[in-house]
Amino acid sequence: MTKTDDEWRRKLTREQYRVLRRHGTERAGTSELNSEHRAGVFVCAGCAQELFSSEAKFESGTGWPSFFAPLPAGLATREDRGLLMRRTEVHCARCGGHLGHVFPDGPEPTGQRYCINGAALRFEPR
Repeated sequence: MTKTDDEWRRKLTREQYRVLRRHGTERAGTSELNSEHRAGVFVCAGCAQELFSSEAKFESGTGWPSFFAPLPAGLATREDRGLLMRRTEVHCARCGGHLGHVFPDGPEPTGQRYCINGAALRFEPR
């Protein structure tokens, strides 16, 4: 999915644009999705690609929505060497929007913690 920068600016809120298109990070604890516990799916705020099931959400204590596994084909990753560290960036496989990072300190069964900006997500209850 390809859009011009102007098209993204018109489609997204200022905060969504900053996070999804400029690799920003929202302040910890500010997303209303931290307290979302209904059954459903978390989708990309940019293109509605299904990313995470509510069944994979857990309370990490980090201040960002966290998941232990993505839905199939929803995500792509790349190495992020910003902030003088080496991390794995997570982005939407469809539109390329920046979502957050994945770390190897999550719960079983995967041991992964997908630490995702709430501004990059939209929740669809089921």
